[in-house]
Amino acid sequence: MSAEHAHLPPGLDVITTLPAAASRIPAGAEARTIRITLPPGDLGAPPHRHPGPLFGYVTQGEILFELEGQLPRVLKAGDAVFEPGGDVIRYQGANNLPDAQSQLVMTMFAQPGTPVLTVVSAEELAERRHQRVNRS
Repeated sequence: MSAEHAHLPPGLDVITTLPAAASRIPAGAEARTIRITLPPGDLGAPPHRHPGPLFGYVTQGEILFELEGQLPRVLKAGDAVFEPGGDVIRYQGANNLPDAQSQLVMTMFAQPGTPVLTVVSAEELAERRHQRVNRS
């Protein structure tokens, strides 16, 4: 525990912080807390984007997670996750476990009335493939 958090009572843990988070939140945004529950082996939503930034953590299981410009990685229960939203594509958010449920809880900051996610077309994925990190 850092000295900055040494004063916290037992049982209260700071998982992670995001410096300058307020600068990423659109003016007039509402906060939406979203739970994503994935059955065993579920591939999750197809490639998509969100209207604003999301910040949260894995509450159960393992998530295979890939954002545009980043290598895919496995997030395990207790791991924090951030998505900038806007133009950035989330390629994967799949349950990495074939025999157990996985779950994320995220808080999104977005303009009222905007969709939670927008699926990216095959044409746009082809146009932006150069922005996806090479897995080799």
